[in-house]
Amino acid sequence: MFGKILAKKKSETEEDTNNKEIIKKISKMNLSDMRFYVNNKLNDFEVCEDGLKAVMKKLVSKDANEKRFVESDAMDSKIKKAFDLVIVIAANKKMTMDTSELIKEFIDLYDDIIKKFDTDNKQIYTSKLNDALANSLITIQTMMQLNRKMDILK
Repeated sequence: MFGKILAKKKSETEEDTNNKEIIKKISKMNLSDMRFYVNNKLNDFEVCEDGLKAVMKKLVSKDANEKRFVESDAMDSKIKKAFDLVIVIAANKKMTMDTSELIKEFIDLYDDIIKKFDTDNKQIYTSKLNDALANSLITIQTMMQLNRKMDILK
């Protein structure tokens, strides 16, 4: 019943095959391309739960040298793009619990960069990201309630 929202794996279908293709494509994307995908502006692929999760996994991943996707010495524009991308993902209706956990991990992992960016640029990304996380959890809860009502009506 709550499989989609809680990101439970389903059997192999055509949709799963398409999701594997987008996950592979996301692994090669830069921040701008990921933003196009999340905003549903890529004609080849529609936004899906697995795609959002793959984008967040890429943002919280570290390479072999333990370097994050965005480091503190990156240009302000790259840092801002990453923060804005997370906010857009959190507002997406295809959010799952796994994706929101990755958003929380992103906030924890990049805490130093967020605080430094806010201080240096007089921004408020600390509260924007926390509000986005809270709103994503509300969206997930609403979707769960809607699914529960739909199951009752069946």
